[in-house]
Amino acid sequence: MAYDQKLAERVRQKLASLSNVEEKPMMGGLTFMYNDKMCLGIIKDELMCRIDPDLHDAAIAKTGCRTMDFTNRPMRGYVLVEQSGLKTEKDFDYWVGIALDFNKKAKASRKKK
Repeated sequence: MAYDQKLAERVRQKLASLSNVEEKPMMGGLTFMYNDKMCLGIIKDELMCRIDPDLHDAAIAKTGCRTMDFTNRPMRGYVLVEQSGLKTEKDFDYWVGIALDFNKKAKASRKKK
């Protein structure tokens, strides 16, 4: 499945100054792992953010944001932001920022053997 290359490049530029960032194809798109934890991603033309579940309700009230919902299972702490929520650099920085903030306390998934 194709994903928005321009959006992926915007994310790459924001994360360029960080070490320990890895890109992985995942969920039909591209996922950015930071410190071995899922942090951001691109699914089609939307930005996926892993955020603090305590901020979830406030986040989905923002323009262009909705709960990530695969197979009819809403995932609290994971949101998708469409282009209307990413128009300005300030908006984009907000989403990247809250994902990076949560990454500090998020738990890494178990690695598959």
